[in-house]
Amino acid sequence: MPGRLRALASALPDWARVAFEALAPRAAGGAGRARVVQAVVRGEAGVLLCERRELCGWELPGGAVQPGEADEDALRREVAEETGLAVAIERLVGEYQRTGFRAHTARVYACSVAGGALRPSRETPRVGWFDPAALPEGIFPWFRAPLEDALRELPEPVMRREHQGLAAIAAGIRIDLASRRRRDVDSG
Repeated sequence: MPGRLRALASALPDWARVAFEALAPRAAGGAGRARVVQAVVRGEAGVLLCERRELCGWELPGGAVQPGEADEDALRREVAEETGLAVAIERLVGEYQRTGFRAHTARVYACSVAGGALRPSRETPRVGWFDPAALPEGIFPWFRAPLEDALRELPEPVMRREHQGLAAIAAGIRIDLASRRRRDVDSG
């Protein structure tokens, strides 16, 4: 099976799950807006990015805040689960209210490494350090503004509203398919 068809075939079940998770809260009458935390982790080798299993592309480590969990605790837990690293939270970079597909509010924090050893996980099969001036092509576009804000070290946290419409979905699909094709080439 040609690489493009294999990538598309492997993507369809993951895309269906992502779409269901994005749309199910709305269909059930919920607000449809999850609260997530994300980390811009800086180290000597650059900034830390993860590639997830279900939507393949580079992004910031982080994830959902559980009911009753403090944002900072959720951030430390998520980064450790996904990367093997313990982080020290330095400051709040900002709050990013994303509307449209997969609506959510992301609180992004600047962090440094406090311990642990970098390793992939079941959820994030690839993790790596990148030079901020040479980020990978496969980084999802909605992570660029938080990265730029964190690297600029703004004096106050920012508040941004971003709409994830058809252009964001199309960009995500392009990045996912390219990452899957690259993964097939690397493994086979």
